[in-house]
Amino acid sequence: MTTSTARLPLSKRLGKRLERYRERLRFAASLRHIHGPRRRFAAPEEVTLVALVRNGSYYLDAFFDYYQGLGIRHFVFFDNGSDDDTITQIRKRPGTAILQSRLPWGAFENAFRSYAARRYATDRWCLIVDMDEIFDFQGRADIGLTGLVQYLSANGYTAFMAQMLEMFPKAPLRDVAKMPYPEVLEAFSFYDLSAISAYPYHSADTGLSFFLNQNHPKDANAPQVLFGGVRAKVFGEACCLTKHPLLFVGPAVQAGVHPHAASGVRVAPMTGLIKHYKFADDALARDRKSVETASIAHGEDKLRLERLSKQPDLSLWSEAARETPDIATLQDLGFLKASEDYDAYLREMSRKRTGPGKSVDG
Repeated sequence: MTTSTARLPLSKRLGKRLERYRERLRFAASLRHIHGPRRRFAAPEEVTLVALVRNGSYYLDAFFDYYQGLGIRHFVFFDNGSDDDTITQIRKRPGTAILQSRLPWGAFENAFRSYAARRYATDRWCLIVDMDEIFDFQGRADIGLTGLVQYLSANGYTAFMAQMLEMFPKAPLRDVAKMPYPEVLEAFSFYDLSAISAYPYHSADTGLSFFLNQNHPKDANAPQVLFGGVRAKVFGEACCLTKHPLLFVGPAVQAGVHPHAASGVRVAPMTGLIKHYKFADDALARDRKSVETASIAHGEDKLRLERLSKQPDLSLWSEAARETPDIATLQDLGFLKASEDYDAYLREMSRKRTGPGKSVDG
């Protein structure tokens, strides 16, 4: 759980304020703008995508293909010291900007995301995703991202939550370690819902209540916060599966204050989906390097490394696995939350497209 600094003795509160001030100075000194527009460049009705990246060339082609297909035209990458051709590849793409800091990822990732969102998406909608995440939602094929943000704006919502679903292949992980990312998006077609725990949105048990208690609605209509999944089942990781990826960065909204949370937002009642491809791009080698450099504090990389080192032919597949997730099925299974009001909006949009007296199928 996160402890409020208001409960600490005065000397410790002052010490924490001084520590945060020093961190801000350190961040400011490290920051570089290395490509593209220096400030906000999306129109009011457009969505700006923000992604952290370090040696992400492996993902870029498929990442751009998907999110440009979703309607994104403005991409802001916060680079953490890539030494492959990531920056060169991004520079070739229109509608891109790159910021960079080489400060430790684990200690400053919240500052990276929050700063990029404020600098490039103030008074705009912002989609914050990682390079190995594919964001999806009910109605994507029919109304697109534009239709979704129109619904959210019209109803006064400033955040759309999503639940993260780990995708994996049936084959042992070592057999797909070198598989190109476009092929991963096809071959990693399985998911497992057998080890998931759900908590009320404002439960202290989530460890996120410091942030989530600043959000609305504070009633039973709020989506649940989910933990677990196949990584908990196989590796014992205490994974939070809930994120606030799509935000309107208005005056009261603080984006990216936690990898899984925003604060000061009005939360839509339905949830979207993030398909997560954690085990692409040689996950074992990546975890080994992460453990060697102690780059993250939560220890999940160590849990995976220990298990995969002992069982190199490990597969995440089991009889509990399901294949090819779709939004409707995940809603029926209780993993995603539907909304009657949003359903009605989708029906109305369909009626307008097809005309009176016609069905969606024409």
